[in-house]
Amino acid sequence: MGSTQKIAIVGAGLGGAAAATLLQQAGFDVDVYEQAPEFSRLGAGIHMGPNIMKIFRRMGIEKQLDLMGSHPEHWFSRCGETGDYLSRIPLTGYGASYITVHRGDLHALQMSTLKPGTLHFNKRLETLEETDTQVRLTFADGEVTYADIVIGADGINSKIREELLGVEKPLYSGWVAHRALIRGDQLAKYDLTFEDCIKWWTEDRHMMVYYTTGKRDEYYYVTGVPHPEWDFQGAFVDSSREEMFDAFKGCHPTVQALIESTDSVTKWPLRNRNPLPLWSRGRLVLLGDACHPMKPHMAQGAGMAIEDAAMLTRCLQETGISDYRTAFQLYEANRKERASRVQAVSNANTWLRTQEDPDWVYGYDLYAQPLKSGAAA
Repeated sequence: MGSTQKIAIVGAGLGGAAAATLLQQAGFDVDVYEQAPEFSRLGAGIHMGPNIMKIFRRMGIEKQLDLMGSHPEHWFSRCGETGDYLSRIPLTGYGASYITVHRGDLHALQMSTLKPGTLHFNKRLETLEETDTQVRLTFADGEVTYADIVIGADGINSKIREELLGVEKPLYSGWVAHRALIRGDQLAKYDLTFEDCIKWWTEDRHMMVYYTTGKRDEYYYVTGVPHPEWDFQGAFVDSSREEMFDAFKGCHPTVQALIESTDSVTKWPLRNRNPLPLWSRGRLVLLGDACHPMKPHMAQGAGMAIEDAAMLTRCLQETGISDYRTAFQLYEANRKERASRVQAVSNANTWLRTQEDPDWVYGYDLYAQPLKSGAAA
């Protein structure tokens, strides 16, 4: 591949960062443009299943992440009122770890794998102009750069998606997610069991809870609660223990103890989009939430973005940048069915509520899959 050929990635979240590292390791010239001025350790946890840890193995960060995260052996589902177990799903035996970790810690580790000088902050994309030979990117600070192909890893409000399909607001799902971090020592005062990875279910809402560090000094919960209308600006608003007690009234003492231990809690609207009619056009291609956003109820949204990054890298290695059209067809042909299935199951919020086999998700090895033809993509 020619060293003069350049890839621009818009968005340096988990999917964009993975794409940058994997493509750079494959020998491509890649720059990443992120609109945020910097990254901070935001208060959120995340699951990384064995299907994703195998990709991190290729990136060279699996062992560090293993040491950093918590290693639940089961995903427990329990009735929110009685505490009865609905399922006990083993998370081991898939050829890699299942970990839960703080999202900011994972992201910082990923950032450390990028080539120095290739991540650019404060780069809010203003316009794209595609010509026969390249794409011209103009940023809000006035900088102009050029690339042979552009990867849109810029989330549910993707500017690249907007370029492909026009302006369209994402759909509000009718649900919100409350998020909170609890210090591990806060839980010591209760004579209760706080399991490594557990989802508390009621008829119409849930609370997912897990440790975010290997030291088990941080416990995190995220909810899914019906909320008829989202009438606030911004990505989230502050919530409160009082609101949480009201949302989970009558729930098990462990759930009540978690709420009581909460210092601060935020509330986020859950938004999504219908499956997109196309994933690429010309020199532009999408991955992750820009392409197939989903509710977080399966804990695979970021995982699907990272799988996208790995598959897109495979396809570009197969064809080279010069034949990007074939690469993009291959990419969609090899990702759309799986990503769409995960999107549908996640949005339905049925994952592991009852005893089922999760092998089709966790047992998946992207690098062991033969590439399907892109002719039908």
